[in-house]
Amino acid sequence: MRGKARGAGREKLTARKWRRIQTLLLLDSGLGIRATALAVSGYPREVSRVAKRYLSAGLEAALSDESRPHPERKLDSTQEAAIAAMVCGPPPAGRARWSVRLIAEQVVKRGIAERIGRETVRVTLASHGLKPWREKNVVRPGSR
Repeated sequence: MRGKARGAGREKLTARKWRRIQTLLLLDSGLGIRATALAVSGYPREVSRVAKRYLSAGLEAALSDESRPHPERKLDSTQEAAIAAMVCGPPPAGRARWSVRLIAEQVVKRGIAERIGRETVRVTLASHGLKPWREKNVVRPGSR
């Protein structure tokens, strides 16, 4: 057996990185932005960004993704705990169980948050492991 195994020690390149390499090669050969975008099946704006990153920060910056800002949290830990506690209790009168839509409505009604979307409620419940629409996953008072 000769030396290292085939492919050992090599970095795997993603399709995105390959396209950026091809973009830089085509731009270096003299093709314009639009022609390069057509050749790599991309968009002129994408080609332009890769070229600008290469010129300003070098090859590594051109081949890697730009860092994206993380969105600000919609709820703090106190609000999340209040939602979890509310869901562990009985649903409002006239309702058999909690739904994501009902929870979002009750959060605003009870003043836990000024406004809240259903997806924020769903993610909050999932992060706490709660599934109120499934009876067996929620602790109810007097359930013994």
